[in-house]
Formats: sequence, structure tokens, C-alpha cells
Amino acid sequence: MLKVCIFGGGAIGGYLAAHLARAGQCELSVVARGKTLDAIRTNGLRVTTASDEFSVSIHATSDTRELGPQDYVFLTLKAHQVDNALEQIAPLIGPNTTILPPTTGIPYYFFHALPGRFNGTQLPALDRDGSQWRAVPPAQVLGCVYWIGAHASAPGVIVQDGAKAGCPIGELDGSDSERVRVLSELLCASGIAAKVNENIRSAIWVKFVNSLCFNPVALLTQATLGEMAEAGGALPLIKSMMSEADTVAAQLGLRIGPTPDKRIAMTLSAPHHKMSMLQDLEAGRALELEPLIRSIGAVRDLAGVATPTLDMVLAMANLRAVTATNAIQTQEQHA
Repeated sequence: MLKVCIFGGGAIGGYLAAHLARAGQCELSVVARGKTLDAIRTNGLRVTTASDEFSVSIHATSDTRELGPQDYVFLTLKAHQVDNALEQIAPLIGPNTTILPPTTGIPYYFFHALPGRFNGTQLPALDRDGSQWRAVPPAQVLGCVYWIGAHASAPGVIVQDGAKAGCPIGELDGSDSERVRVLSELLCASGIAAKVNENIRSAIWVKFVNSLCFNPVALLTQATLGEMAEAGGALPLIKSMMSEADTVAAQLGLRIGPTPDKRIAMTLSAPHHKMSMLQDLEAGRALELEPLIRSIGAVRDLAGVATPTLDMVLAMANLRAVTATNAIQTQEQHA
């Protein structure tokens, strides 16, 4: 039986883990910590989707050494958390382990196996000293995009936002490998739509740009997706930001499929959803803005393309993030 580890028990990790555990077709474990670890050990995971609600028991631990090398490892962390977790991730990775790192920003492996002049390009701004490249070899990576709107209403309790959820996966070179087909079948059998995408790099870009454009606007406005749709100027601003980003993609030789209008419409299909950065703001958690800023900066400079609208919105969002962090620190000092 395949050994699968979900490294991170938050909304996305918990959603994946619960579905895989319910299907019972793999030996599953979850790496978590703190209140989330305690909750999973005591009560398992509880998930509410648009049409279902279920609870499952899952083996959870904070010590990866007891798990050993896995067949598949999902790193369902925030992008800014990966560097500090590399030592803990290491025991899970053997020579035949397939890893699915987070793709909120541009992932460190983005230019691995990319046809053309940027093939193999490493981005120091995104991967400090090449530590991720060495610890999680790109040849062992599958691309994965989480189109799963969800939030943790409490530790170990996951609520899906919107009716649809899926995570396309694919080889970076577009090949039809056994490992990608096996994982696709495993996820689909668990109730998670996971089609094999022969252009997964484009899908990663689309998701990155979605986060890059919607998250800062949500941070500044504190609006749900539905409230953004009802506002007069929010969607034209987001479309302008997306268009700038896609100009960068064209210079890098990427084939981007759906237009900004189609991508915006798809995102708005969950009108009550709050973007993850707004969820983090309201919960007093660290904001995952810096990886987005560094990501667009790195590829923009590589492509030699200006992004004035993105730059302005991100600058304002970054100021909002700074003031939020300062407020949290002040509260902690007076607690």
C-alpha cells in the first residue's frame, strides 16, 4: 500500500488528508503541531463540503523520523514556512519519494525542465542559498495546484467554501509518467478531482497570479469574493493586475490558457469565500504576502517587463501587512 504523508494539518492539508483517509487506499499520516496536532489525535479530522460532512481518524505526529521515507509527500505549508521545515521534511524523502511543494508563489523548481533559454534557472530571491533545490530535488517533484477554497473553523475542523474543489497535478516536462497517473487515480478515488495536466507550469502560474491579485485586494478591502464582485472598481483593478502578470509569462515563454476574465469568473464562484490572506489577517497570523512580492519581482526582472499596477497595489498591501504585524506585537506586549 502506498505511503502518503500530508505535511501540514491546516485547511488544505486537512481537506486532502480527510478525503484520503476516508477512501482508505493508502497508508496515510499527517504531520502537524500544537493545537492542530492535539485536535487530530483526539477527535480526528472533520470536514464539511457543499454536499457532505464526515469525520475520520488519522495517524498524526510532529516527529517525521517515526514515519520514514514516503511514496508521496504533500507539503501543505505556507510558502514562507518551507525553509524552516526542511530539516523536519528530510526523513520523509527517499530516492523514490515524490514531493508536491506549495505553489502559492512561484516555486523554487519553476524553471526545471522548461524548454527554452530559461531551463534550469534558479531564483535566489525565492530559494535562499539553493536549500530547497538541494533538499527537495526538482526531479522528484510533481506540480500541483490547489483550487480548494476552504478554511479551518477550529483546529482539525475544515469547512469547504464553494461547491467545487480540485487539484490538477502534472510532470514539469509534461510527460505521462506512472507516478503522476497513480497519484491522480488515488486522489480521484478519494473524491478529489485531480486530473493530470500536461501543462502544469501554466496551471501553477494561473494559481500564483490569482493569489497575487486577489489576496492583496482582499487584504486592503477586507472583502469576501462576493463583496469584491459587487464593488464598482475591484474587478477591473484585478484584471489589470492579471494582464500585467501574464505579459511577464509571455516573455518567459509560458503558454497561459484561460483569459483573466475566465479566471476571475471561476474565482468568484465561491462568493462567500475569504481569501487566505484575509483569513490570516483576521486570525492574527503571519501574512503570506512577502513570497508573492518576491515571486513577481524575480520573474519580472528575469523577463524585463514593467508591472506598475501590481507594484502599487502590492506596496499598499505590504504597508497593511506591516501595520497588522505591529498591532499584533503591541497586543502581545500588553497581554
